Amino acid sequence: MFAMKKSLLPLLVMPLLLTSCATYHLSTQSLVQQFADTQPERKYAYEPTLIFIPFSVNGNSLQTIKCLDKNGKETTIVVTNRTSVRITRTDSSRTTFYFNTLLIKDSTITGSKTHFFEAHIKPILLRDVAKIELQKD
Repeated sequence: MFAMKKSLLPLLVMPLLLTSCATYHLSTQSLVQQFADTQPERKYAYEPTLIFIPFSVNGNSLQTIKCLDKNGKETTIVVTNRTSVRITRTDSSRTTFYFNTLLIKDSTITGSKTHFFEAHIKPILLRDVAKIELQKD
């Protein structure tokens, strides 16, 4: 019985090891350039348990974004509802939120931590950004 349980362990752990998020990097200048022609838009999400109640947040119209992979190679990723952004400030504090809710206005980055209601992040000044990372599921 113990040998059978031990042999099942790799089968249970393997899916966890195979599912991971890819992390990409982006400079502040590149982010600003790629957002130059975007327009704010309303993003809608539907909760399966609450069929007729749509939730909405403000977001950007960007469908793809150019960034660098872990080897420094330029790549273009498709922006989805699951794409997240982690911004590290010069004081080493970090803020993570959904990339498709990111907006840049008056040299300030804003966004939302959820798609179901406006859970705004504390605004981040562009001059305070040390690193931008995107995570794609």
